[in-house]
Amino acid sequence: MNKVILMGRLTRDPEVRYSAGENSLAIARYTLAVDRRFRRDGEATADFISCVVFGRGAEFAEKYFHQGIRIVVSGRIQTGSYTNREGQKVYTTEVVVEEQEFAESKSAS
Repeated sequence: MNKVILMGRLTRDPEVRYSAGENSLAIARYTLAVDRRFRRDGEATADFISCVVFGRGAEFAEKYFHQGIRIVVSGRIQTGSYTNREGQKVYTTEVVVEEQEFAESKSAS
C-alpha cells in the first residue's frame, strides 16, 4: 500500500499550469514544509516535500492556497527520473495529492 498523510505549511504560492490540448487539465505544484517531531540541538527542523495535484484539486489550490497556510494532504509517493540538459540523470520523489484541506482557520493563518 502506498499512502502518505502530511501536515505542513506552503513554502510559496502554488505554481499552476495547464496541459496542452482540447481538454486542458490544471496541474498545481507546491512544496510543504513539514516539521520534524524531534528537534536537533533545540532547534526546529523541517522536511520540504514536493507535491503535485491535478484537475479540480489544482484549481482549488490555485484559488485558495497561498504561502504560509497550514494544510493537510493525503496521497501517494511517486518516484521518477529524467536526464537534464547536462546529460545527468536526475531522480525525483513527490507526493501525488488525492485529498487536500485546510488545517487551521482562516484567521489563524
